Amino acid sequence: MATPSAEVGDWRELPLFLWLSPAFPVGSFAYSHGLEWAVEAGDVVDAGSLSNWLADLAAFGAPRMDAILFAAAHRAAEAADWRALNEINELAVALAGSAERRLETTAQGGAFRLAARAAWDCEALARVAEPGEAIAYPIAVAAAAAGHGMARQRATQALVVALFANLVSAAVRLSVVGQTDGQRVLAGILPDLGAMAREAASASLDDLGACAFRSDIAAMRHETQYSRLFRS
Repeated sequence: MATPSAEVGDWRELPLFLWLSPAFPVGSFAYSHGLEWAVEAGDVVDAGSLSNWLADLAAFGAPRMDAILFAAAHRAAEAADWRALNEINELAVALAGSAERRLETTAQGGAFRLAARAAWDCEALARVAEPGEAIAYPIAVAAAAAGHGMARQRATQALVVALFANLVSAAVRLSVVGQTDGQRVLAGILPDLGAMAREAASASLDDLGACAFRSDIAAMRHETQYSRLFRS
């Protein structure tokens, strides 16, 4: 029998590879975060404009807020402060800037909680949001991560990369870039994502704020877009 090369605890974050993969049943493939309208409007037309769009989201957009909310929820769950955890969840839902953004976060959050509780249950998942109440996606993932003793910074990094990988996947399906160029875009913005995750992991709710107005407009315009592939 082979001797393990590391203690089991060293692999504590391993479930993140499953939870944040496209195979985990949250329906992430159905959402584009308004990118579909940005493509139709001509804001995003190639690898260069896609990279710029994603870099702005990382610096100023809703994904940055999601990362900060994730870290705050992780801290609350880690401390078993269930009141704070639920208040952070309520804030995360309230901060959705449009009906489609709310759908994007709550539909995935609800689906994540359902699947995670079936296979990876923990007290934090049971304590966040009453059954039938809305739960924001980053809060659901944070509760599971903290509940299973995962390090906040590593978990935040994993969430951030997964969010942007899903956006690049949407761009590929919208034929903005091919699969290879999509990977080049991800490789190019990875330093920005790393910096964003590090900042978010140590940030507080006082650091919340976003000013990616064109992205917010894209999400609202997508609600009435004539033909579309994505739900948001």
